[in-house]
Amino acid sequence: MARWRPRPGAGPFECRGMDTVTREARRAPDARVRWFGLWDSYFVICYLVTTGLVFTSAVPQTGRLIAIGALTLAVPWYAGIGRPLMLRHERDRRNAVFAGGLFGLFGLATAVDLTSAFALFALVPMLMMSLDTRPAVVAGVLGNLVPVTMLWLQGGATAPLMLFVLLASLLGIALSVLLGLWIKRVVRQNREHAELIEELRKNREQVARLSHQAGISAERERLAREIHDTLAQSLTSIISLVQAADAEVEGAPAVARKHLALVGRMAKESLAEARSFVADRTPASLRESSLAQALRRQADGLAAQTGLLARFTVEGDERPLPMAVNVVLLRAAQEAGTNVRKHADARTVDLVLRYDEGHVGLLVTDDGKGFDATEAERGAAEGGQDGPGGGDEDSGFGLRGMAARLAEIGGAMSVLSEPGAGTVVEVKVPLDGAAGRPDGPSAPRADVAERRMEAAHEGR
Repeated sequence: MARWRPRPGAGPFECRGMDTVTREARRAPDARVRWFGLWDSYFVICYLVTTGLVFTSAVPQTGRLIAIGALTLAVPWYAGIGRPLMLRHERDRRNAVFAGGLFGLFGLATAVDLTSAFALFALVPMLMMSLDTRPAVVAGVLGNLVPVTMLWLQGGATAPLMLFVLLASLLGIALSVLLGLWIKRVVRQNREHAELIEELRKNREQVARLSHQAGISAERERLAREIHDTLAQSLTSIISLVQAADAEVEGAPAVARKHLALVGRMAKESLAEARSFVADRTPASLRESSLAQALRRQADGLAAQTGLLARFTVEGDERPLPMAVNVVLLRAAQEAGTNVRKHADARTVDLVLRYDEGHVGLLVTDDGKGFDATEAERGAAEGGQDGPGGGDEDSGFGLRGMAARLAEIGGAMSVLSEPGAGTVVEVKVPLDGAAGRPDGPSAPRADVAERRMEAAHEGR
């Protein structure tokens, strides 16, 4: 006995937990500005301390004024030119001009008053932030050598003093290089962090667009299944009944009136289903009745439309089910009934609603002509026919649509058929929320389906 199973489809994906990236992307430029706000405070402190020391030094007043003037000119030079350059990621000729001007002002102040050398605590970090690593290190080393050079050129310094100043300059060079490299590393990490956040922001926007498109596709697929399982099937039945009534209107008016009565009833049901799409999406047949009652009406309607013997039974203790399970089982019965009416050429069909421990199942068995399940599975895999009656214009939403519905609630389905031996459609849904796997414990029991199919075949 061949078994047909639709391939599981890929569902839409979601994008979650990305709000943090958006917030970080918005804060990245502000974070750099705040970091430079701390640096601005440090720069001002260095300026005030250095000018205060120069103001109290033993250098003549003229030299002190020149040194303070040079140090003061460095403030607008930094605020107007250097600070915007440091905030930029790119390096160009303006950075070298700023560094040269800053170095010149420092050299002038140190030449007239060696106390101005304390400005190195601000000079070296600014050189590191405005120049590339190698020229910044060279400029920092030269800046630390300026006080030693000025002291040697002025003369009068004792050997111990020169040695002390030289050692202090060497220590300053080492500290300046280490501090500068650390600053460069922090700046580079901040820049890479900002670039990464920007890239993540762009990726998030792309994922959001793709997720939105996937959601639209999933909703279209859901609506297509709803329309196929309700309105399309009802309209097909109405067309068939109208054609039958037209053929019987003169020879058998009573039969024609019976067909027209069925048309009216099906039209009302279709209208109610269409309204349910707009309202709460709950099928009209389940709004005021149980699943068993809705399935019984489904069997009665199938018998009235086709004239075959349709029987409905309930096995096990009937109990309330989640609405999602009710809807899926009802749609499965409608799809199976449509396949029986359109393709099976059967005389009898049995619908069995079975309540098991932890599961609920639906079994639809007919004694029709059956089909080659292996060929149907191959056709479905190739995107062509979908189960019995492959080649219909709406077959793509048939058994595959039923399987998609079941997958959404963790259920599984199995179709057993072979030419001349009828068809058994079995559906099983776990009531504990566990995913139903075709080969797992929640999958339909093939042995039960096969026994029912063999019994139906023997009774033909």
